[in-house]
Amino acid sequence: MGQRIYRIDHYLGKEMVKNIMILRFTNQIFSSCWDRNHISNVQITFKEKIGTEGRGGYFDEFGIMRDVMQNHLFQILSLIAMEAPASLNAEDIRNEKVKVLRAVPPVVDSEVLLGQYGKSEDGTLPAYLDDDTVPKGSKTATFAAATFHINNPRWQGVPFVLKCGKALDQQKVEVRIQFKDMGQSLFQKDIAARNELVIRVQPEEAVYLKMTQKLPGLGMDTVISELDLSYASRFTNLSVPDAYENLILDAIMGEQSNFVRSDELDEAWRIFTPVLHQIDRGQVPVEIYPYGSRGPRHLPDFIARFGFERHLQPYSWPETSQSTLTSTTASASGADSKL
Repeated sequence: MGQRIYRIDHYLGKEMVKNIMILRFTNQIFSSCWDRNHISNVQITFKEKIGTEGRGGYFDEFGIMRDVMQNHLFQILSLIAMEAPASLNAEDIRNEKVKVLRAVPPVVDSEVLLGQYGKSEDGTLPAYLDDDTVPKGSKTATFAAATFHINNPRWQGVPFVLKCGKALDQQKVEVRIQFKDMGQSLFQKDIAARNELVIRVQPEEAVYLKMTQKLPGLGMDTVISELDLSYASRFTNLSVPDAYENLILDAIMGEQSNFVRSDELDEAWRIFTPVLHQIDRGQVPVEIYPYGSRGPRHLPDFIARFGFERHLQPYSWPETSQSTLTSTTASASGADSKL
């Protein structure tokens, strides 16, 4: 009977999520440094610009962690962190995903940050509690950040920070893998910025590797640039299929590798259930953040606790220009530098 069940998580059908295994296991440049010796931290981010928009009554029963993190983001985490499967057989792939989830202890409340959106700073956009379908005085979180640890030889000591929220400043889903510092270098630390591999799931599907290089000119000034594979410019004659198109075709073909097995689901709930019960009892504080902001004001401090370093140079993906480089705005103003 289990072979007839196709448990859908539509994120497993997204083009860039399906690309993770190919990126990892067919490129020596990544495969050789995909471990705790080279990687400082991993961030997986889901951001929505809209609020509940009249769906608050449904959303309030679950909250953001159940809605997005326990399923979509954790499936991405398992693909980023799993060992190479013995084959492309569905069971071999899902065996490795389960194996890595079994190495993740339950998340603890001290490594969780919750938020609920209030009115926008200019007062034009409504708070979560202004939604007529939301129970009065609800403490349900519309934003969550949580840190997970994988207790195995590959990932020991590397924090995986998952962030998701509604009514934020932009719409995007991405994986950001930040590598460790160079150590002793000819250049100062603020010049030789950390490398980052970014997998942009949506919108504008892309993979790009951030690195420091010489700024063209007569001097020895440096600039943060990238090796950029943007699908819209590279694959101009191809279309990216919808996630459900991929999954429906897989179901027709009897291919189960992109569907969630029951023991995967059990492990995910084991990791989340204790803190979810604490949240349901109101034991984890919820911070109000403005509609259209980057989230709770303590978010930068939260991710800094787990080793994430922001570039001191201004940076904007996908295009860097002289005007960008000479701008006096803070580095946080770049689209890529937003957390």
